[in-house]
Amino acid sequence: MKPFGHRLIAGLGKKFGVTKDAALASRLGVTGQSIRNWRERKNATERQICELVHKASRAGAHNLQASALRPIVEFFPIDAAESKQGRKLELFSIKTDDGSDHQYLAGLRAELGEHSGVYLFFDSRGRAIYAGKARSQKLWKEMNLAFNRNRGTVQSIRRVSHPERNQVYKTSKEKARQIVDRVVPLNELAEYFSAYEVADVMINDIETMLVRSFANDLLNKRMERFGQQKSKRRPNTKNTKRAKR
Repeated sequence: MKPFGHRLIAGLGKKFGVTKDAALASRLGVTGQSIRNWRERKNATERQICELVHKASRAGAHNLQASALRPIVEFFPIDAAESKQGRKLELFSIKTDDGSDHQYLAGLRAELGEHSGVYLFFDSRGRAIYAGKARSQKLWKEMNLAFNRNRGTVQSIRRVSHPERNQVYKTSKEKARQIVDRVVPLNELAEYFSAYEVADVMINDIETMLVRSFANDLLNKRMERFGQQKSKRRPNTKNTKRAKR
């Protein structure tokens, strides 16, 4: 049977999903030489195990801070294009006029399609108008869903409804056209977007921070709450009264 230390290091490597000593050392907060020394240990004291766990905990916190938030793209101009099926609009197309892939746009789309996180849409003046998160799915898919989503009366502006079909123009004496509230999708208002890769455990709270920070400017329907606030539910007064009876 292999030494206790060898089995321990092998087990930790499987748990962290790494095979290289350098990668495991980074996860545990120790040196590569320390990993090799551990492999030779026939046993370990409680103090040695506790010290290893403590270092791993500190390394985990450090690694989380280093990778918790990363800008993918900021204030990128939207150039809406029809999807392949023509059923919805996409934020931009990766195709050039000659049909080939635009390298920068293809790279950006790949990044958005690979990571989860939070995003913001801005109007033509650079003012934030919508904040969202992509946690269960990737940024590219979620951002395009939001870009096309019918958001009811939350997203409306005052405008005149003009005919789109080919018909004779009528003057104001013949036809009165009133300025009324019209519901508009986000794709009619948004001109830029920013997207950020965020550690999974922080996505909800980062989105909440954005929504609450721009509470009077964003078109978000719901005012999000931080995780700790969500967990503090109000007691059921009906059940409390029945219990007292």
